[in-house]
Amino acid sequence: MAAILPPVGDFLLATCQGGAEPALAARQQAVRPDLARGAWRRGVLTFRVPAGGAALTPNDRDGLVFARTVVHSCGQVTGNDVAQLVRSLHDLAGAYAWDDIHVWLREPRVEGDPAAIRTALVAGLDPDRRGLVPAVAAPTRLGALVLDCAIDGPDRWWVGWHVADTPAGTWPGGIYPHSLPAGKVSRAWLKLDEAIATFALALEPGKRAVELGAAPGGACQRLLEAGLMVTGIDPALVDDEVARHPNFTQWRMRARDVKLRQFRGFDWVVADMNIDPKSTLDAIERAVSAPGTPPRGIIATLKLPTWSRAAELPEWLARFTGWGYTTRARQLSTGGREICVVAERTAVRRPPPRATRPPGR
Repeated sequence: MAAILPPVGDFLLATCQGGAEPALAARQQAVRPDLARGAWRRGVLTFRVPAGGAALTPNDRDGLVFARTVVHSCGQVTGNDVAQLVRSLHDLAGAYAWDDIHVWLREPRVEGDPAAIRTALVAGLDPDRRGLVPAVAAPTRLGALVLDCAIDGPDRWWVGWHVADTPAGTWPGGIYPHSLPAGKVSRAWLKLDEAIATFALALEPGKRAVELGAAPGGACQRLLEAGLMVTGIDPALVDDEVARHPNFTQWRMRARDVKLRQFRGFDWVVADMNIDPKSTLDAIERAVSAPGTPPRGIIATLKLPTWSRAAELPEWLARFTGWGYTTRARQLSTGGREICVVAERTAVRRPPPRATRPPGR
């Protein structure tokens, strides 16, 4: 029997990286202009759903891009201590068959202990429902009914709920729950690891990948661990740990100096370069313009020099579409002011040829 869901309520609560609030609000206007903006704090926005308004669809959530998680808001609770807050939260949320409880800080500078608060919330459940929720936080299963608690301060919490129907929905606050393991050469390893998990990418061992701007090699290291044959393009040397791997080759040159025919035969193109997004897209376009069968997929990080550049996202995504790819985009929680775009091929046509070097070079 399907679980009984709580009422959807009048508000949605969306969380994001601190500073991304205007970009998230702009995406909401593009995706769901019928929603009215409510409260706005660093790392959190709420939106009122009009009477009779349509539920938020998975495509809507994908389109928000900067939202780490979107939950049905029950409101806020306040109290002088954790015990009082716990009682108020359960009174507000109601007695439902929660499969899990997610607790996270609204933003890193907020005071609170998510692990201790989660323990108190589990203990505060009705006895007949307490055994349904893991006493110790563990990976949330897909499809779980989740009670959400965003810590807004020592005396105030946001309360909501969601169904964990995406990988990011299984992580408290939509924040990737893993840190950079020892022995990894850069944080690019962790960002790619989150991208693979977020978009449920199937990287088949033995396939070929090329990374544009590879040094020092963190993303290449993650690709190698997935069993891929990896070529890194960068004038700077990659870390020795990556360079000596038998499945790794480096071309010590700039991506724009690689001849088009050299890009032939790659299954994946990866790019995480600290340059303007348009320059990154120009470099990717050369890679997917190679003779023969286009790459199956692209994993691209587009840096935002300023938050205002997020307004150009539709234009950037349109370029992938023009190359014959279907896109998904998200601001990863392990990254900075940037967007990760995953594009998978939907057509077997090559994009029109472009100049062998970016205009103005």
